[in-house]
Amino acid sequence: MITDVGAFPPLRPWQQAWRLVAAAALGAVLWLLTAAQVPPGVGGPRVQWLITGDPLLALACLIALLWRRRFPAVIAIAVILASTASVLSAGAALLALCSLATRRRPAETAVAAMLSVVTVMLTTDLYPRREVPEPLWLLLSVPLLMVGIVVAVGAAIGARREEMRALRERVESVEREQAARAAEARILERHRIAREMHDVLAHRVSLVAMQAGVLGHRPDLSAEQVAELARGIADGSHQALEELRDVLGVLRASPDDLEPPQPSLADLPALVGHARALGLDVTLTATTASEPPDAIARTAYRIVQEGLTNAGKHAPGALVAVTVEGKAGDGLRATVRDSGASRLIEGPPASGFGLLGLAERVALAGGELEHHPDPGGGFVLAARLPWPVREGSE
Repeated sequence: MITDVGAFPPLRPWQQAWRLVAAAALGAVLWLLTAAQVPPGVGGPRVQWLITGDPLLALACLIALLWRRRFPAVIAIAVILASTASVLSAGAALLALCSLATRRRPAETAVAAMLSVVTVMLTTDLYPRREVPEPLWLLLSVPLLMVGIVVAVGAAIGARREEMRALRERVESVEREQAARAAEARILERHRIAREMHDVLAHRVSLVAMQAGVLGHRPDLSAEQVAELARGIADGSHQALEELRDVLGVLRASPDDLEPPQPSLADLPALVGHARALGLDVTLTATTASEPPDAIARTAYRIVQEGLTNAGKHAPGALVAVTVEGKAGDGLRATVRDSGASRLIEGPPASGFGLLGLAERVALAGGELEHHPDPGGGFVLAARLPWPVREGSE
């Protein structure tokens, strides 16, 4: 794998400093060992260079190492070549070679490593020294071993950096995915709450509006009938506020709090009875073999609620027939059929989202929804919902 050094984060000042200090210290040790090998009383230009030029060139190499991450190959080759004329630069050359090896590019690392071995061989005769016979294998093995260790350390550092970068990218990817899932969950929750608010409030408000419309279009009502309609409007408004408070309470509740009880088929008689009390002529026929799953029962309840709401708004005075039937394995069918409006009154404004939201709810439950005018007059809202057979049941 090839590692791009530009992808690594920049070094902090203290990280840069200790690397340069270590390189300078290694070079100083080699410089002192070289100076100790100079015979006493020997002078000349080479000894003078050892004292003045060698340290100055090493200082220039250390300064050049500050740009080794920006120009890794150029700085490494330049410092290695400079170490040919400066023993004190040997530490800087090894640091440059190690930094280049972290890129994990075999071709350029091999060239720099071979050049390093050659420079070490050349510096052995740079300064005068006591005659100490050294075998050729020792002259070759020491620089080869030293350069090999430096390249291996650099490659290991590069691999570690690549691993850390991959881990950081993975963490960032997971965080982005988590943020996307959270945003999607918030959107889905908003849609769910919007559907719940429509289901809860549209029914109440439409019935209240229907009663208010009766008051405005029936001046012949007796005082008792007017009072009864006024009580119905007050009760309906109060119930709408209570139900709105329950829905909004879900928003304020903590995730560990339980949601309020959800409606089921057992609540259908109460729903129909309330619609009758508000003036709708409703008949209910519920024939189910057993209790369906909660999600299916809740969806069927919402279908009947939406049908009664639409009948109250668009078909005042109509006969409304509600049918809920089915059994496990055969599915659950819910139908709301009205006979058409028998009188004309100005109803509440239509939101346009009731049937759309209901269709989405039915689709999520895996069912089918249809709504159309009845050829004999009126309107039909019908849905078929899946009712799977539970394991262990007949």
